[in-house]
Order: sequence, then structure tokens, then C-alpha cells
Amino acid sequence: MRYSVWQLVKQGLRGHTGWPRMWRDPQPKSSYDVVIVGGGGHGLATAYYLAREHGIRNVAVLEKGWIGGGNVGRNTTIIRSNYLLGANLHFYEYAMKLWEGLERELNFNTMVSQRGVLNLFHSDAQRDAYARRGNAMRLAGVDAELLDVDGVRALVPMLDLDNARFPVLGGLLQPRGGTVRHDAVAWGYARAADALGVDIIQNCEVTGIRRDQGRVTGVDTTRGFMATPRVAAAVAGHTSRVADMAGLRLPVESHVLQAFVTEGVKPLLDTVMTFGAGHFYVSQSDKGGLVFGGDLDGYNSYAQRGNLPAMEDVMAGGMAVLPVMGRLRVLRQWGGVVDMTMDGSPIITCTDVPGFYLNGGWCYGGFKATPASGWCFAHTIARDEPHPLSAAFTIDRFHEGRLLDEKGVGPNPWIQ
Repeated sequence: MRYSVWQLVKQGLRGHTGWPRMWRDPQPKSSYDVVIVGGGGHGLATAYYLAREHGIRNVAVLEKGWIGGGNVGRNTTIIRSNYLLGANLHFYEYAMKLWEGLERELNFNTMVSQRGVLNLFHSDAQRDAYARRGNAMRLAGVDAELLDVDGVRALVPMLDLDNARFPVLGGLLQPRGGTVRHDAVAWGYARAADALGVDIIQNCEVTGIRRDQGRVTGVDTTRGFMATPRVAAAVAGHTSRVADMAGLRLPVESHVLQAFVTEGVKPLLDTVMTFGAGHFYVSQSDKGGLVFGGDLDGYNSYAQRGNLPAMEDVMAGGMAVLPVMGRLRVLRQWGGVVDMTMDGSPIITCTDVPGFYLNGGWCYGGFKATPASGWCFAHTIARDEPHPLSAAFTIDRFHEGRLLDEKGVGPNPWIQ
């Protein structure tokens, strides 16, 4: 069924009893041309672009839980392309362009809201750094505006601009940035991929990857063996575990990243805002709750929960710049397991194991990259070579020393 206002009226008159399932619940086949491990945003987008762009439709997406239950439904929904380094800048800008046409392409309301992303700065040195980044963005054709304190005041009047410890001196604004409904992205890609013949198999955990003379021959799962010459992993915080099944050891660590949402209030924040003197970012959802997060928990973990010191740090950052938050109750807290690379940039690559492809190491940036990640990973799988947009993200860079250290903090994934 193609969604439209006429279908909405028609189904409303029928008591909404005629809506079909958004995607099938197929039984696994004995073999596939490609098996994608991970049914999050990246895995589903990859399957969709494999089918649509490359004509490879005998594809299975295996998800150990349910669609939308992993990191794709556990993030703070921010999209942006305000990067400094060329490889990151061009890649994430392509993602922004795909976001801008995604709802029409998928025929699904993913609630793309280009409300802007504002990065505050609090010192002269930070202003210079943001000006440099903004200039790099504009030279690459990406929108960027450097605001003074009056410009910030007009955009976010609720800010504490004259905080004695962290006075706000201005901010770097990307007007085209914003938010997207996270689980709707997964549902939209799942529905579109299923319509092209992709099998989406939920509650199906991969327990092993079989190889013959080094080449991939299939996967063992909790729902049986599936033969395939190509296995593609897009499993976020469990990247190192799945890669280990294929005999690979990766420069990746898994950490917990927490997020929070408050009770709903009237509109007070009409943009996405980040605090420049600490790690804190916040936006307001369509339901009125403030959605916010901050730094990683400082230890390796596969648990989807966090600890109190990280919570305190996030709350302190929010109160320093937006003290009105102190009057709100936090309704929910959750954690996602993120895979941190040693340079803070992702991995989209072929590997030394023939037939095994890897998409991971997204650190904080996985959700906003979803469309471009799927586009480039599908190209990598179909043609067995990197897409030009993701050529800098291959795993070879760690052997060759050409790292993409966007933040300039070195091999310390816990502070990226």
C-alpha cells in the first residue's frame, strides 16, 4: 500500500482496520546472495540500497531482537554535517542531502525536522576554532553561520548567557541540521526494503560465521544455518564480537552512551543546541520533552544502562547553560552500546576475509550517518570496493597511519 492522505481518509472511515503489515515476517531461506547482520538503521538502509541501486534482492537482514530495539531507537535523533575534515564533511553532507528527500523516497513519515544545530562557544580560542570549521564547511558548499551573542540570544532566549563560569560568546549554526524520528527511520527503511523483496528476519541471533579456505560460506543462527557468499556486519556496539566470529581483531572499544528525556513542556527550544564548555546536547521533541545526552560512561561495557557519575556530569552541563531544566522531571533514561574507534571516525570496508564486510566504529555519529552509510556500504558489498565517499573510512588506515582524528585527541576512544 502506498501511504497518502486519501488512504488515511479511507482507512479512517473503515475504523483503521484495513492497514496491512508494514513488512513480512518470512521464514529464513536456506541460502541468500547477501546476509546482513544487524537490523538497525545502517543494516536496513544497506539492504534497501542493495535492492534499489544494485538489483541484489535475495538479501536477508538478521536482527537478534526486534526492528527498532537497538541503537537506532536509543539515540538523541540529531542530524548534522558540521565537520572540519574533508572526508567527514563530504560524507555527512551527502547524508544530509539524502535525509532531505528521504520521506518522499520511502513514502514514510520519518519526521525530518531541519530546525538547525547550534554549537555554543565560550572563549576566544573556541570562537577561532568554530570559525575555522565554519569556513571549511562553507568552502565545501555546506551551510554555516557564525553568530555573536545577540544572535544566540535571539535564537535561544532561555539560555543563561552571562554565566560567570561559562559565559556564552556566540555559536556556530548549521541551519539545515536538526532531528529525525529515530525508530521511524528503521520502520521506513524496513518497509521499503521488504517491498523490494528483502527478507527481514527478527529474533534471529548470529552465533557463528562459517568459512572454507578462508572465504565466507554462511552464518549459523538461532534459527538455523544460512548459506551465503557475502556477510555484512552492521551491529554497532557488538562490532568486535561479530568480527571475532570471522577471525578479525579490530581497533574498536565498546562503551555505554546514555540519553535522557524530560516531561513534556510548552515550546522553549526551537533548535538543537550543544554546550561548548562540556559535553552536553539537547533538543525538544514534538511531544514537548527535552531530549539530551552527554559523555560516554568511562568503562567498557555491553550493558544498555549507565551509571550515576555520567548522569551527574550530563545534568551539570545542562544546568550550566540551560538552568530552567532544573524545574523539569526526567521521565526516562536509557543507554546504547557504541563502538568507539581509535581515531573517532567510522569504518566502512572490505576486509582480509573474502566475503566479509564491515560497517562500524561510529562512535557518537551513527544515527545521522544512516542514509549515506547504507548507500556506501551497499556499494562496497555489491562491487567489492569502497565507494568514493567512504574511501577514507577503510580499515587500512590504521595500518597506514592516515587516521581521521576529527577532534584531535589521539587514540583515546573514551574522550572522543
